[in-house]
Amino acid sequence: MKEASKTKIYFGVLENQIFKGKGIDIGCGNDPIFADIERFDISDGDANNICKYVKKQFDFVFSSHCLEHMKNPFHTIQQWWTLVKENGYLYIIVPDEDLYEHGHFPSKHNSEHKWTFTLLKQKETNIRSINIIELFSSLKDARILKIEVQDNNYNYNLKEVDQTLGSATAQICCCLQKN
Repeated sequence: MKEASKTKIYFGVLENQIFKGKGIDIGCGNDPIFADIERFDISDGDANNICKYVKKQFDFVFSSHCLEHMKNPFHTIQQWWTLVKENGYLYIIVPDEDLYEHGHFPSKHNSEHKWTFTLLKQKETNIRSINIIELFSSLKDARILKIEVQDNNYNYNLKEVDQTLGSATAQICCCLQKN
């Protein structure tokens, strides 16, 4: 099952409120979060510098399991933030470094990952680890509406296994509003 599709089980009141109007899904491949959403993937350009390719703003910007592939997530998140209209939303999902990477970098499960992300640790475990709250604190006029670890069907007794190949999620979900 694809990661964006698995995420829909978590959708609730907040998602029903924010996913309205025009949106873009960055890094969606063949699994966009909605059928009618604007899509941006590698064939459309470099998501690290998306503002070179996309010249408009959206009511919401969605990206699932893409930010960990970017060269510099702090730069990239600034780029993506410029695509969000005032009072719009940025909805980002990244793998949790403990649940997915199991403390290893480079990743044993995906050699294309350039970064790992954490929510709960004060100190990063590797030089490529980013605390998600620190990342979002760099955004001007951002209000955090949701940050949570999502671990549906995850078995904490299994070690060193990529459980996301099945139905498990091992991710951090974040929603920010631009004030």
